[in-house]
Amino acid sequence: MGIAIPFDNSYARLPKDFHAHVPPKPVAAPRTVKVNRDLAAELGIDAAALESSEGAGVLSGAAAAPGSEPIALVYAGHQFGQFVPRLGDGRALLLGEVVDRSGTRRDIQLKGSGITPYSRQGDGLAALGPVLREYLVSEAMHALGVPTTRSLAIVTTGESVYRETELPRAVLTRVAASHIRVGTFQYFAARDDMDSLRALADHAIARHQPDAVSEPDRYRRFLEGVARRQADLIARWMLLGFVHGVMNTDNMAVSGETIDYGPCAFLDAYDPATVFSSIDRGGRYAYGNQPAIGQWNLARLAECLLPLLSDKEAEAMEQATGALSLYADAFNTAYQAGFLDKIGLSGGGEEDKAVAEDLLRRMQANGADFTATFRALSMVADGGDTSTVSSGFRDPAVFDEWAETWRQRWASGRASPAERADAMRRVNPAFVPRNQRVEEVIAAAVGNDDFAPFEAFLSVLTQPYADQPDAARWADPGPAAPYRTFCGT
Repeated sequence: MGIAIPFDNSYARLPKDFHAHVPPKPVAAPRTVKVNRDLAAELGIDAAALESSEGAGVLSGAAAAPGSEPIALVYAGHQFGQFVPRLGDGRALLLGEVVDRSGTRRDIQLKGSGITPYSRQGDGLAALGPVLREYLVSEAMHALGVPTTRSLAIVTTGESVYRETELPRAVLTRVAASHIRVGTFQYFAARDDMDSLRALADHAIARHQPDAVSEPDRYRRFLEGVARRQADLIARWMLLGFVHGVMNTDNMAVSGETIDYGPCAFLDAYDPATVFSSIDRGGRYAYGNQPAIGQWNLARLAECLLPLLSDKEAEAMEQATGALSLYADAFNTAYQAGFLDKIGLSGGGEEDKAVAEDLLRRMQANGADFTATFRALSMVADGGDTSTVSSGFRDPAVFDEWAETWRQRWASGRASPAERADAMRRVNPAFVPRNQRVEEVIAAAVGNDDFAPFEAFLSVLTQPYADQPDAARWADPGPAAPYRTFCGT
């Protein structure tokens, strides 16, 4: 059949210090177990070719597709606040780039394809479980309307990896607007390599802010663009109860996409201090800390760009400070407006904000489920029984008391109850990748080679705002229990 992928590899044309070429490596028995046919069509790639034996070879990293130039990208990063001067793709290969049917340039990367020069004593491999998690959650995030990397395919290799126990090995094919990270800029800034830093910035601007390419203040515009994109992204995370889990600077993409779904999870009971990641022992990346960490990461990018912003230190600092202020303003605006949409109050006045904050306080004190509370609230807005929400509170009267104030605020709006409820359903999903359900489908695939639960859950998650009565079990968080996630390396 032949694999025809229309590669045009701009990052591979950057200087050799930006990456390392990595040849294909044989695997025992590559088998394609999932291809995202809709995404393949967007990219102009024949899905049937990816599902073939030849496709399995390419997607496992065992064979090179015509036009691909497999490279591992180098970068640095702050990991839990500690700077590491050289990290890089320790288990990933950028096969190349394609310009999709909408004219957007996108990376095609393999994750778990083997050792690279940046593997740092790791084996460069991935177990099937984390690969399934990233596929499921990234595609769910896309359906939820969150900027994100996408998942194109999963291939098993017929081999094992060892993560405390023996597990089946797999490779994920990931698609991204780019894999340029804050840590990529940190790598060259830490080496005082201004030529490479400028080349990287110019490449990133051409790719993500092409309207600024010829502008004399393009580096300021770029920093401000990253600030806006990150503010919007993290506001969307917060509005959905998403906890990334490992917001290191090497996991912050300048494209504004969510990247790297290792220890991520969604809130069950609302609590800003929620941490799921087993390696986040100090709670640095707790749910409620994510907005501030986004600004901290942006400050690290600003430090890197200071020499490009201006040769006058005071002027460069002023521009960097302005971008950081822009991030805070943009996040607060997006989050506050989004939260008022979630509760059907669009006025935006201080009284409405106080109502919203009061609901969160009551939810936290009463162990109310984040996703279920807001989805049920949309039914109450259309005349439904308040018990659909209050039953999720330890003390139902706490919600009923709040609901009285909430209804009083409706009087200032013009929307009918049905219009308000419909608008609320469009921003409050019925389905997210519930932690226990994710584990359930992973266990079936890893333990029994049964991908039917994975496919069923994925199908539900592609329509997260639809009611889907027959799929109610996937909305059930399961019994309350401590939950921990792992990075999967």
